[in-house]
Amino acid sequence: MKMRLSGKRESRNTEGPQLDVRVIRTNKVFKTHKGGKTASWSILVVVGDNKGSVGVGLGKARGIPDAIRKAEEAARKAMFKVPMIGDTIPHEVNAVAGSSRVVLRPASPGTGVKAGGAVRMCLEAAGIHNVLAKSLGSRNAINMAYATIEAFRELISPEDRAKQRGMDADELVPWLAKARKEEADAAH
Repeated sequence: MKMRLSGKRESRNTEGPQLDVRVIRTNKVFKTHKGGKTASWSILVVVGDNKGSVGVGLGKARGIPDAIRKAEEAARKAMFKVPMIGDTIPHEVNAVAGSSRVVLRPASPGTGVKAGGAVRMCLEAAGIHNVLAKSLGSRNAINMAYATIEAFRELISPEDRAKQRGMDADELVPWLAKARKEEADAAH
């Protein structure tokens, strides 16, 4: 008896900003005691604001609502800002979690999110709309989500990379000024 809540979206009316909550995976687990088996639920949730902040959390409880609440709290605590240029990522990145590997590549406007499963949910919750993704190795949803989050953590904005190299951002990435201007115009 496997129950799938994958892809479920919610917006809770709690304090703070409105966040996109997506259940990536549910898993019914059993613990064996002297008197028999005790069932509980393990749930993986991704939380994002669709503007560049994202976090992943794992929750475990006897009931599904409690497990989702715990996972959501863990994901909110783990949220961080993802560097973006417009609605894509600044550069190609590879990341590994367990035996899962994720490759993310920036894409031009209109491409969409070319990814599946847990990777897609993490990208959409972060607000990345144009990206190419490839998953290699194990397709375990939990490891894929953590590999995607690790890829986000490895991203560096062009301005920060230029500062590290002691260069001007326009010298390092000539098209960046135009991209940032378009980004600012779209925000107004």
